[in-house]
Amino acid sequence: MPSPDAVVARPRVVATDLDNTLLRTDRTVSPRTEAALRAAADAGVLVVPVTARQRVGVLAVAPQFVQLAEAFGGWAVCSNGALGLDLVTGQRFFEATMTVDAQRDLIARLAEAVPDVRFCAIRDGGDGFLVEAGYAELSVWEDHSRDPRTMQVVDRAALADCPNLKMVVRHPVLSTRDLLAAFAGLGLTGLRATSSGAPFLEISAAGIGKAYGLQRLTALLDVPATQVVAFGDGLNDLDMLQWAGVGVAVANAEPELLAVADRIVPSCDQDGFAETLEALLS
Repeated sequence: MPSPDAVVARPRVVATDLDNTLLRTDRTVSPRTEAALRAAADAGVLVVPVTARQRVGVLAVAPQFVQLAEAFGGWAVCSNGALGLDLVTGQRFFEATMTVDAQRDLIARLAEAVPDVRFCAIRDGGDGFLVEAGYAELSVWEDHSRDPRTMQVVDRAALADCPNLKMVVRHPVLSTRDLLAAFAGLGLTGLRATSSGAPFLEISAAGIGKAYGLQRLTALLDVPATQVVAFGDGLNDLDMLQWAGVGVAVANAEPELLAVADRIVPSCDQDGFAETLEALLS
């Protein structure tokens, strides 16, 4: 296991997950974190949210962070790395979608292997959000920053009729780990499954993850991986922490992240992100 005292040099880019990393478990930005973000902006260190959420979700759960977006250039990587955009304007810089054939194969084979699964499709830069019947009944507002009563319900064929950024799979009883195992057992090609810690499985095109999205963004900014520090807690953060020059896991992270992180810091509720960002700026 890496030493929790691993040295972290001042980076040019700080890439951070939001839920249970920068955000506390109650999904607020602590005063200490807000102050650290302002200090980073003043110091010219670019802080970029790299999240499973779409733009609407970032705007909904972290208003203080978004208020600072212009100071950071507005950059964000959403949909688990499949989408790069400007949080302020909504302008898209890159998108990576799944093929229609891969999506149809996923729906047919996973539904056969795991009865009662329900699917959701996210497309059109994160603005398109379609669910099949029964999905909304398993959801709460916090899952997607959307009122389940307003979700657009379509049939399964419509979920896969054009390329999606991400597909979401949930089940009334099975855990995300159970769904991950079921997905892995199918041997599907062209797809990658992960979990952000939410109560559902998240599927993107093969090769697409937070590391992919962060690499696309830093290439645009001409910043090498060695000058990037990445923070995370969930399985979907694993490749990002491994790609960055320094990978930082908060203490509440999944065991897989704690095993590979260059540094382990206090939990999200103990301002581990803020404490480390302060140290990076000092």
